[in-house]
Amino acid sequence: MSLVFPQQQRGRVPEEVNPACLPDTPSDPKITSAASGEAHRGSGHEWSGVMAPRVVWVLVALSGVLNVRSCWAYTCPTICRCSTDTIQCSRDTQLASRAAATSVLRLRLTHLSLKEVPSHAFKELINITIIEISQSDCITQIRRQAFLSLHSLAQISLQNINSLRIIEKGAFTDLPKLEYLSISNTGMIHFPDFTTISSLVPNIILEMADNMRIDSIPANSFQGITEEYVDMNLVRNGFKEIQSHAFNGTKLNTLILRDNTFLSIIQEDAFKGASGPNSLDVSSTALISLPPKGLRQVRFLRADSAFALKSLPPLESLAELLEAELTYPSHCCAFHTWRRKQRENALKNFTKLCDLSKTEMEPTADGVNDFNDINFQYPDLELDCLNDPFVKCTPNPDAFNPCEDLLGFRFLRCLTWIITVFAVTGNLAVLVILLISHHKLTISRFLMCNLAFADLCMGLYLMLIAFMDHHSRHKYYNHATEWQTGPGCGIAGFLTVFSSELSVYTLTVISLERWHTITNAMHVNKRLRMHHVTAMMAAGWGFSLLVALLPLVGVSSYSKVSICLPMDIDTLGSQVYVVAVLILNVVAFLVVCYCYICIYLSVHNPEHSSRHGDTKIAKRMAVLIFTDFICMAPISFFAISAALRMPLITVSHSKILLILFYPINSLCNPFLYTIFTRAFRKDVCRLLSRCGFCHTKSDFYRSQILASHLTRKQKVSPSKPHSLSFYSYIKRKGCFLNKGTT
Repeated sequence: MSLVFPQQQRGRVPEEVNPACLPDTPSDPKITSAASGEAHRGSGHEWSGVMAPRVVWVLVALSGVLNVRSCWAYTCPTICRCSTDTIQCSRDTQLASRAAATSVLRLRLTHLSLKEVPSHAFKELINITIIEISQSDCITQIRRQAFLSLHSLAQISLQNINSLRIIEKGAFTDLPKLEYLSISNTGMIHFPDFTTISSLVPNIILEMADNMRIDSIPANSFQGITEEYVDMNLVRNGFKEIQSHAFNGTKLNTLILRDNTFLSIIQEDAFKGASGPNSLDVSSTALISLPPKGLRQVRFLRADSAFALKSLPPLESLAELLEAELTYPSHCCAFHTWRRKQRENALKNFTKLCDLSKTEMEPTADGVNDFNDINFQYPDLELDCLNDPFVKCTPNPDAFNPCEDLLGFRFLRCLTWIITVFAVTGNLAVLVILLISHHKLTISRFLMCNLAFADLCMGLYLMLIAFMDHHSRHKYYNHATEWQTGPGCGIAGFLTVFSSELSVYTLTVISLERWHTITNAMHVNKRLRMHHVTAMMAAGWGFSLLVALLPLVGVSSYSKVSICLPMDIDTLGSQVYVVAVLILNVVAFLVVCYCYICIYLSVHNPEHSSRHGDTKIAKRMAVLIFTDFICMAPISFFAISAALRMPLITVSHSKILLILFYPINSLCNPFLYTIFTRAFRKDVCRLLSRCGFCHTKSDFYRSQILASHLTRKQKVSPSKPHSLSFYSYIKRKGCFLNKGTT
């Protein structure tokens, strides 16, 4: 039961002081009544007597408009004695007020004009169970022993006192029945002292909220508050750090730290010397990590909207966890992975699985079933986990983020490294040889350099994926969020999309250039010049950069899946982007096929008795088209179906396609277009000869070139180019396929 005081005495505004924080002494009711009667008798005779109250009210209204704090008026409880600068609510004032005062249970103080709550302000009050001080913007500090030896006091509430800066040490002393303490919306700059409260109740609730100037919780802040359990609700404060031993000497039941948006550090030993907490809430904080010590008794963990919390502590430190509400789906995979490790240890050491852990996750798609189905092949080894509690964890892993390593399958890990080595070394070798050779930079060499650079970017993408997979092996859940939302995945995604689009574009330009050159071999004025091809490739670079940058600015996203491809189709713009890119790649493949078919028809010589040359050309074209087809067809088919929200395979299985087929062009292009050509071998020998190697081979190639020029001069007259057949002409000009790289 709590009672509110009856109508109480009100003060008046002193004539000589600013009404902000200096009210005068509350007046005696008798004096006030007499003064009112005198004023009434003279009101009909003096005009000034009528205007004086109006002036006062006008001034009061103006002070409110000017945002002057309303400390000029307050209520003084009947059991207290008030003055302009102090308040005394003690046993003596309580007994002096009237006999019924001892039945009052609640003391509510609002709009106090005091600058401080003095020591012994509430000394030995009788039967008071609740003290509330609120909306008193003049109070700057609470003195030591202000709340002293109040043996009936159960609740203290200090709220909406924005000017309050300091609560002195020992302000709360000897309060054996205190069960609720709230300090909210103050201007305190230091964490208050609770060490002398000494409450004896079985459970005390401590609430601190909206104290934005307190930036840390120091060591031993709660030691001495009670020897029993404490529920702490510390929300929406300015905390940036919780120091070591902050909760020393406490029995924590619930610790709520939510909405402390600046809280980024909880020191490793913050819970050292404390028991609990059983429930921990760090939602909507800036925490980067949770302490690895002191969380073993946590049974309920809530960390939603904690976007900076990208990794969990070792799961052994959360051994009793039953329920978790986290921010990222990958964190829920942690419990499944840990449970699987416990199972493996149990199988290895022939020990009971139930003795190792009390947590369990439901089986996932990778085939991990209930552990009761394990056949230990030992009849005397009993395994009973039916009563073990599950870890209820949200958000659940979705189709885009299954509980598996980055590459998922072991054979993919090996293939990725093999493809990476060949793609990087092959394309790097092509770039080096073509750029440092002394030959003039022809159109073919220029295009091959662009193709090699594009495919090298794909190799670098695979290298990033392979390194990240190796680094996070068996613990990807603890790296998934940091990887997928960090710069690493963004760089990897940019590299792969840029590489893919530039490679496809360059292959299309190469096919078009060769088709145009061969079909117009007899027309010198129709040949492409270097500036034409340079402009085409500049457009290709711009297009590839644009396509690769769009997911970084919100059109789709590289962070949707672990392999950093733009698989986000949640919005219409993202869906249009993904489908458009895939369709453009299919169109480019069809253009390449068309160009090579036209090339074959152009060089086909039906009058030639031997078809060996045509067969060789057809084989080369078949290899080029086949590599493009096996690279593009499966990826495009399954990707377009997924982009249209009709997925035919899971993300786990799509990784097989992406590793086996997606980089095929980057792996094969340097060999098919450059390394396997005679011109490239000549360039390599010449480069090695300058370094002191392969002199004999280099001389042989040099003599071959000289002999070829002499033979051409003898067989062909410059005045009769029309005597050459079309087939022999383009062969002599060296503008077909692999020979075009010379």
